[in-house]
Amino acid sequence: MKKYPIVFFLILFVAFAARSQTTMPVQYQELVKNLTKQGQAVNKPQKVESPNRLLDFARSMLGIRYRSASSSPSRGFDCSGFVNYVFSNFGFKVPRSSRDFATSGEAKKLEDAKIGDVIVFTGTNSRSRTPGHVGIIYSIDGDEVKFIHSSSGGRKGVTISSLDEGFYKKRFLKVISIL
Repeated sequence: MKKYPIVFFLILFVAFAARSQTTMPVQYQELVKNLTKQGQAVNKPQKVESPNRLLDFARSMLGIRYRSASSSPSRGFDCSGFVNYVFSNFGFKVPRSSRDFATSGEAKKLEDAKIGDVIVFTGTNSRSRTPGHVGIIYSIDGDEVKFIHSSSGGRKGVTISSLDEGFYKKRFLKVISIL
């Protein structure tokens, strides 16, 4: 006879414990709702009012080492992997190879370039006009154009270079607008 009240209280306890596990206070429900909305926004391209946020994000990766065929900040970046990673962080679907960058977006003349545009170069052989390197225009001061990129050259890794450096000026192909 004493078993029935114990079983009854045990069932009642389990029912209340289970209910408390499945109900959330209103404040937490709102928090989860807001986080879910933010998670959905990541999949859509964020309108970049100014390229400053994009460039701040790119600059946060200065010094990450160069790694061929990689687009991972923990492993390292090749040039197009770096550009792809930066733009993808803001929801843009961009190519993964430098050759594909050359045929995407809106082509511009260097004189019409803006901060945040992608700059396309040949590979290391400047006589071959095949796209082989990309970066993001970082600053424009008069005629001097600086760009952030992942270099396999002397500086190795994510760095900021000037187009005025003869090596890059000879290799310049075009500017592509993604934003």
